[in-house]
Amino acid sequence: MQDTQSQTNKSRHEMLRERVRSRYPDRNFDDDEALYSQISDDYDQFDQDLSRYKEREGRISQMFASDPRSAAFLASWGNGGDPAVELVRQFGTEIKEAIDDPDRQEAIAEANREFVERVAKSRELDQQYADNLQQSLRVLDEYQEANGLTDEQVDEAMSWLIGIVRDGVMGKFSDESINLAMKGMNYDSDVEIAGHDGEVRGRNAKIDERLRRKEVSDGTPNLAGKNNTAVQGRKELSFFDYADAAK
Repeated sequence: MQDTQSQTNKSRHEMLRERVRSRYPDRNFDDDEALYSQISDDYDQFDQDLSRYKEREGRISQMFASDPRSAAFLASWGNGGDPAVELVRQFGTEIKEAIDDPDRQEAIAEANREFVERVAKSRELDQQYADNLQQSLRVLDEYQEANGLTDEQVDEAMSWLIGIVRDGVMGKFSDESINLAMKGMNYDSDVEIAGHDGEVRGRNAKIDERLRRKEVSDGTPNLAGKNNTAVQGRKELSFFDYADAAK
């Protein structure tokens, strides 16, 4: 009985893990801590979304209660009706009277101005998005060709980046995203340090080579020479000799 219960629990555990993996295919949930952490984050997000839904639902309910005609208008519009016609159908001549009311002209003009600005801003953002997307696709193609990546690798990378952007919009930042940002911030400094170290090593190697050459030329006989004569001892290098070699 205990073995059967253990197998059932294990099966449910694996089913839960597979469900989370299917939702986040780019993440590793082999560790239970990572699995339960993600589930906890999802529950927190669910609670936040549910709270916002309830808040919006409450405002809509209050609107419908204050004037039931608004509910009928939205229902007719949702079923495919013309919103302008449905508005007149539910509110009749009140709409025309409101538009012609001198006391409401300023408010109506302000509402129309906001409408025009919203439409213009929406079109501007749509155009910016289209332009940026075309440029991004060109950059992506160049990067793929330069690095010899397959379409599958590029798709996986873009899916991962889109996931980070989506989480950022929702206010979610995982350890993986933070680590990626930290590594990106430190990359340039690491390259600079490595380059500086390499430059210093290169200079030191050149100085050592010059010093060795100077030692060989100062008093050491060239055995391969034809008329060389032995020199008694090797010339000692002074401070100025080392300074000259360092230059």
